[in-house]
Amino acid sequence: MQTNLIVRGTAPLGTLLLVLLATAFSARVLATQVIDVRLWRAPDHTRVVFDLSGKTEHRVLQLENPARVVVDMDDTSLEGLLTDLPLANTPVARVRSGIRKGTDLRIVFDLNAKVSPKIFALAPNERTGHRLVLDLFDDQALVEQKPSGGQGPITTKSVEELGGRRDIIVAIDAGHGGEDPGASGPKKLREKEVVLKIARKLESRLAQTAGFKPVMIRDGDYYVSLRGRRELARKAQADLFVSIHADAFDQASANGASVYALSTRGATSTAAQYLADRENAADLVGGVRLSDKDDVLAGVLTDLSMTATLDTSLSLGREVLKEVDKIAKLHKRKVEQAGFAVLKSPDIPSILVETGFISNPGEAQRLATASYQDKMARAIQVGIEAWFFTHPPAGTLLAWRRTQQTREYVIVSGDTLSEIADRNGVSLRALKATNGLTSNTIRVGQTLIIPDA
Repeated sequence: MQTNLIVRGTAPLGTLLLVLLATAFSARVLATQVIDVRLWRAPDHTRVVFDLSGKTEHRVLQLENPARVVVDMDDTSLEGLLTDLPLANTPVARVRSGIRKGTDLRIVFDLNAKVSPKIFALAPNERTGHRLVLDLFDDQALVEQKPSGGQGPITTKSVEELGGRRDIIVAIDAGHGGEDPGASGPKKLREKEVVLKIARKLESRLAQTAGFKPVMIRDGDYYVSLRGRRELARKAQADLFVSIHADAFDQASANGASVYALSTRGATSTAAQYLADRENAADLVGGVRLSDKDDVLAGVLTDLSMTATLDTSLSLGREVLKEVDKIAKLHKRKVEQAGFAVLKSPDIPSILVETGFISNPGEAQRLATASYQDKMARAIQVGIEAWFFTHPPAGTLLAWRRTQQTREYVIVSGDTLSEIADRNGVSLRALKATNGLTSNTIRVGQTLIIPDA
């Protein structure tokens, strides 16, 4: 900033000094400040986010001997210290800062492993101000160009030695994460934390059911882009993608759980459109470059395969909604549809479950409890299993079991598993194995396959 100072007359020297100091101070105040620095660890990269008071010109350098990444910001100052960043399990050994050329900020990341840095700026949106995002990709991860996602290796469909008995893969997506907390409720309750707990409980439950194998899309506090979530599900060869969220509205009275599927012809309600718009904007908050955003799936969404996928999504979503109705008030009594970007997989049935309104004090209180989280996870699990038991994909263990069946029995009040086995002349062990049961727990209305005696 250029300042023209015009002094007339013979002002005292002290006055001139005060004017010069005030001018220098005001120029400094107008410089960009780094208000906060946050660091997140994802499975394949480390993300550093700089919250800025305004725009800044920036550069990133990668130096060797010793290995370090350097970020320079023009005419920028740093508030606070960099000593409390969570560096455990990251390739960063230390972070330090200094001033160069009098007004420029230099931040140095000393490394203990090879990385490939990428840096980009994000413009303000309705929830955040200017940000500068530095991604330090693990060297091997970048070479393989893995999308960000769940911890550990991606699970692929397992096939038993006898063949034709693979598991049904369910991709479980905990919404938001990392830089994007999602919606917020009373007492600093955050959507990203609640839905991750529900997702983990769902994972645990499905893992105990023979014939199912859950895969977590996000298994920690980091952000995965909307497209990245779909790519991880496809890489896992998922038979189903279920995204878990907690709704929010500017009126605290809004309440109820709901289930959504994709729409290619507009939303089924104003509320569904509002929610889709909010969820689709998550990438802007989560820190995704504009170049990473989806192209319109031109042509694909009208393909016959997409039509079949949507039909499956709606049918399966109705089973889940029916089970959720048993443990929570519903916001809508049918599966709603809207253009959710995270559901746009042309070949994977996909649903989005809103577990309740985190903006509603009463529902927020329930969402914060482990018991309600477990009830919600169980409702989603039962709905998923109910649909796949009657519509098993070809080549799966469940499909093979249906070819072995001779009868079906619907459980009524008072039934026990051992009594059903005795009445039908089969062993309890065979009855449980045929139906993928790991305990003797059954529920009214559940359909059992009775194997040959």
